[in-house]
Amino acid sequence: MRDNRPPYWRQRRVVEALGAGRDRPGAGGPDLPLLAPPRRGPAPSRYFTVHLGFYADDADRARELAVAYAEALSLLRPELALGAAALSPADAWQRAERLFCGAVGPDGERCADVAGHPGFHHAPGPGGLGWGDGDL
Repeated sequence: MRDNRPPYWRQRRVVEALGAGRDRPGAGGPDLPLLAPPRRGPAPSRYFTVHLGFYADDADRARELAVAYAEALSLLRPELALGAAALSPADAWQRAERLFCGAVGPDGERCADVAGHPGFHHAPGPGGLGWGDGDL
């Protein structure tokens, strides 16, 4: 046997060599972390999409329901991007079509009316700014 002391003495020596136990009185200061802080900061916010499935008799009724669901969710959660809402058949995600116009106005706001609407574009909210070619 090379060392006949109990093994916990050897472990204590290793722990003290790594810097643990320094918060004891007379041990040399507070306990220093053994790991370095991360080199990168937290990841920036990313854009995510939620897909809601529902049944409808035809494409027109599906569009009406999708617009109603999107507007209702935007009232409950204002951080939702209403202009990014799209509709597609459940088995064909690549055929997604926009639900809202999204035309950019003179002050940078986006039209909150349904896609393909006639007349002026309208900013979101009651009394929102109207712009465009007028009634067609």
